[in-house]
Amino acid sequence: MRTLFHMPLDPASRMIRIALAEKGLPAQLIEMRPWSDEDGALAAVNPAGTIPVLTDDAPTGEEVSISPAFAIIEFLEEAYSSEPLLPSTSAGRAEARRLTAWFLDKFETDVSAHTLRERIDKRLMRRGQPDYERLKAGAEALSWHLDYTSWLLEQRYWLAGERMTVADLAAAGQLSALDYIDLVPWDKFPSVKDWYARLKSRPSLRPVLRDRIDGLPPPAHYDNPDF
Repeated sequence: MRTLFHMPLDPASRMIRIALAEKGLPAQLIEMRPWSDEDGALAAVNPAGTIPVLTDDAPTGEEVSISPAFAIIEFLEEAYSSEPLLPSTSAGRAEARRLTAWFLDKFETDVSAHTLRERIDKRLMRRGQPDYERLKAGAEALSWHLDYTSWLLEQRYWLAGERMTVADLAAAGQLSALDYIDLVPWDKFPSVKDWYARLKSRPSLRPVLRDRIDGLPPPAHYDNPDF
C-alpha cells in the first residue's frame, strides 16, 4: 500500500500530502518523528532518517522508498500522468523547480528553521522554551520572503506561471505550517493572502488544515478559506 511517513506540521510533508491529493492518489499516513525512531522503522525506509518518505509500487511491481520531498515529486510526476504538477514547457518546468527548491531549501533555512523548529519541534521534543532571538530572526526573514512572493504574484496568477504547479504546493506547505502558529502577517501582503485563499479553498488542503497539535490550537482563521 502507498504510504507516506510524515509529520503534520512539517512543510515538506505537507507539500507531498497536497500533491498526492491533487493527483487523486490515496496514501496511508504514518506520523514519524525523526528524533525518536527507536524501532528503526524510519531508518528501514530511509537510512538518512529524514521525512517525508513515500513508499509505493514501481511499474515493475517492486516496492520503492523515495525521499527527500523533491525526489518524491519527480517520482509522482513520472509514475502518474494524471493532474500534472509541472508545466508542459522546459522553461516552465525549470521555473517551477527553481521555486520549489526556493521554498524547500532557502525558505526552510531562513524562516522555518528559526520558527517552526523552535515553536513546534522543541515542544514535541520537550526541550524547553523557544529561543526568542531565533524567532525574531525568522519573522524578519519571513517578511523578505513574502515581499519576493508578492513580486512574483504581481506578474503571474500562480507562483511559476498561469497555472498551479508544485511551486505553489511547496509554498503552501511552508505558509500553512507557519499560519498554524499565527506568524504570517497576511494583511501586509494582500496579493499573497489572495493567492493563499485560492489554495485554501481546494479540497487537497482540507485534510492538511485539520491537523492539530495537542495543547497548541491554531488561530481562528487557520482553516477558514475566507480568513
